[in-house]
Amino acid sequence: MSRLDEHGELFNDPRWALALIRATVLEAAHPQIGAALVDHSSFVTHPWRRLRNTFLSTQRMFGPDEEVRRRESARLNRLHARMNGTDAQNRSYSAMDPDARAWVVATMFESAVTMHRLSGQALEQGAMERLYTGFQAFHTALGDDAAFLPPTLHEFWPYYDRVVEEELENTEAMRIILYKLFDHLPAPPLLAGLPTLWGTGRAIAGPVIGAITVASLPESFRRRAGLPETPGAQTLMHSTYLAAGLARFLPGGWVHAQGVADLLALSPESDDPRMRTVTALREQMKRAGALFRLITPVPAQPAPTGGTGTRRSAEEFFQEVLDQTGDGCLDWPDLAAMAREISTRLDLDEPEETRLYNAYADWWRELQAALDTDGDGRVSAQEYAAAAPSLAGPALIRVAEVLFDVTDKDGNQHIDADEYRALFRTAFHRDTVDAAGVYTRSAFVKDFLTFMSGRRRSTPYDPLLTEA
Repeated sequence: MSRLDEHGELFNDPRWALALIRATVLEAAHPQIGAALVDHSSFVTHPWRRLRNTFLSTQRMFGPDEEVRRRESARLNRLHARMNGTDAQNRSYSAMDPDARAWVVATMFESAVTMHRLSGQALEQGAMERLYTGFQAFHTALGDDAAFLPPTLHEFWPYYDRVVEEELENTEAMRIILYKLFDHLPAPPLLAGLPTLWGTGRAIAGPVIGAITVASLPESFRRRAGLPETPGAQTLMHSTYLAAGLARFLPGGWVHAQGVADLLALSPESDDPRMRTVTALREQMKRAGALFRLITPVPAQPAPTGGTGTRRSAEEFFQEVLDQTGDGCLDWPDLAAMAREISTRLDLDEPEETRLYNAYADWWRELQAALDTDGDGRVSAQEYAAAAPSLAGPALIRVAEVLFDVTDKDGNQHIDADEYRALFRTAFHRDTVDAAGVYTRSAFVKDFLTFMSGRRRSTPYDPLLTEA
């Protein structure tokens, strides 16, 4: 067992969900990371997708297969190399900055230690040192210089305190996570059809999660960042961590993070065998939702309009499909987020991943030339709606063709059931294949263009690009 896979079970601990939120807040408070999150990440509009991909990446990096770790490390580095720019204070940032990357690892390690302490099971010195060694191995497995993390646990704590005191800021990304994300968190795909129940539960859970997270942050940073602490939050925090710790003693698999993440990601259209049980549960929950509407003042959220094949308005298409980062504008990071999600699902290597990104980059230049009427380098919702364009230009057609190529792993010029499932996580739709049972290049390209340029809702593409 390597120094990495020795700690793999940490990420299936129910307490890790709380620790991961805390680590993410501390990461977002770093000015380099915070700027990259605001400009490039889809965590605001697609938090469940981002969470699942983060979990999958962590499982790969801390798993037993050295080749899987190598490929995942290379993928992460390619992804981060594309994230750079200038923040609101005109400071340059890069997701490949070695100090920032070391801080990500540091927050994960320190939050794991804090997780054990807050749940009444503080790690002994030896266990803490082994855990730190594992995270150092994670850091070097990413290809980073080991010198950017302190060599010993004894030297780690002064480093951690210095960054907290001198470098962290009350960034926009941190404020979004603490005060916006949980208050407006969209339902995961599994619960998307239960807006009343989800809205009611979120109205209660959102502020609680935010208060627990703030209470768990270093006190000095809370004061400096002006983060208010809710009365009783410390007691609530300890109780929540303790309860999450006790969940480890439930029967095996009940709270296994992999199973929970997979279940939440199921689309109602999925052919996964578990959906039969889930569908029955959803029917019971819908009845409960009707009761909630009678006894609670929380307004029901409108359900999505239209079914497969119906058209969206230009405004709906812009918000649900194009604006992947949720900043109200269309620019390169939005299309890069699409390429990133597809690359992650298909686990692409070079050069296929670069081909896909390049195709999306060409489409962005085509869109910018056609729609950016004020020349600010972005396309606003108003510019898009006013033009109401047909987007099926040469660059978008090229995106469709490249997407077919990278999905068609065996290169036989049609997509089989396994290749289709890898991209869409479901079986063939009944109208997908031809009389010979084959999903051809021409049919695939036509379906993609119908979705992207015709703004039509689509059973396979909506879960891929629009669900949270």
